[in-house]
Amino acid sequence: MIKENYDVIVIGAGPGGSSTAGNLARKGFSVALFEKRQEIGSPKRCGEGLSVGSMKMIEENFGSKIPQRCIAQTIDGSIVYVPNGKKVVVDFGEDAGAVMERKIFDKWLATEAAKLGAYVQAKTNIKDLIIENGYVKGVKGEFEGEEFITKAKVVVACDGVESKIARIAGLNTTNQLINIDSGYQYEMANLEMRDKHKIELFFGHDLAERGYVWVFPKGDHVANVGIGVAMTDKPASYFLDKFIKEYPYTNLKDASIIEVNSGGIPVGGFLENMVSHGLIVVGDAAHQVNPIHGGGMKEATIAGRIAADVIEKGIKQDNVSQEVLSEYNKLWWAERGKALLRVQKLREVTEKLSDQDYNDLAEHLTGEDCIELARGNKMGTLAKLLMKNPKLLTLAKHLL
Repeated sequence: MIKENYDVIVIGAGPGGSSTAGNLARKGFSVALFEKRQEIGSPKRCGEGLSVGSMKMIEENFGSKIPQRCIAQTIDGSIVYVPNGKKVVVDFGEDAGAVMERKIFDKWLATEAAKLGAYVQAKTNIKDLIIENGYVKGVKGEFEGEEFITKAKVVVACDGVESKIARIAGLNTTNQLINIDSGYQYEMANLEMRDKHKIELFFGHDLAERGYVWVFPKGDHVANVGIGVAMTDKPASYFLDKFIKEYPYTNLKDASIIEVNSGGIPVGGFLENMVSHGLIVVGDAAHQVNPIHGGGMKEATIAGRIAADVIEKGIKQDNVSQEVLSEYNKLWWAERGKALLRVQKLREVTEKLSDQDYNDLAEHLTGEDCIELARGNKMGTLAKLLMKNPKLLTLAKHLL
């Protein structure tokens, strides 16, 4: 059960929270990991894709191999469709991956954190922070109708895109609407996949304003079919339903819907400062996602590892001030922030492209180009292609 004092309290048992808690527990610190939902991993909020490189990094992070039950389908590439129906086939090569079962995977991550020594508890609502002399010193929460108070030297906010913990501590984590997409997804059954080892991505302004539609296979005849779209006067579900009913290059009309998920997706707006006295913010709560595809599992896991290293130093120095914890800002920006900022620039350019521009690019971009661009590399390649159209010169310069 909950103790009166911990070295660190982590709020939110997603990949970022479990990564932070597991790394700290392995270092010998007493850690509590609280999750507000009654089941860790539910409901899922994404397409569930993860690269082999990210999976290996997570395994190294936890010192344990991801069990097969967490993997729904192995993936070796993607098929990207532009508005005129032309497709670009992307071979992932060594960086292949899988579509995960997030409900199982997230629970496994939390279980591994528990095995390393963290105390994990679901259905725990953290209502407020304990703040003394400007320092976060613990939390006030509720479990099964019983209120509790527990103290800590550091609190880590991993409470997702709708995070309230950082704001309570006085950090401004508010994101601009332009940096938040609306996500809507069905898990569908009884559909025919062209290749169950490839994800499918569909672009076009009529399909998804500023975003795209995805089909992520989860085995024979089952897939996540979802959309990420800019905030408009119509809900994301409208565009997804329209795609399923009307899109000519796929056949989903007769498929069944066995699960529905929705939520906001941060796609930019990275924070310069993610710490306060006694507090660090990790994962979606800190907008740490890839701005092109909205993936956050890898980013949250990396941030959790960095946070644990910085917290270790602070506790050993008996100094968890904002000044000391701000090393987290420096390390994260060096390891991930600069690359993700380049990807954000790419997103800002692509959302200004017309459907015809997408069609033209598909004639020149290779599958390898697509992979590198999603990583924030090869910006010059895209810029050169855009420069061939005088109307796109300004956008091209934005990439350089």
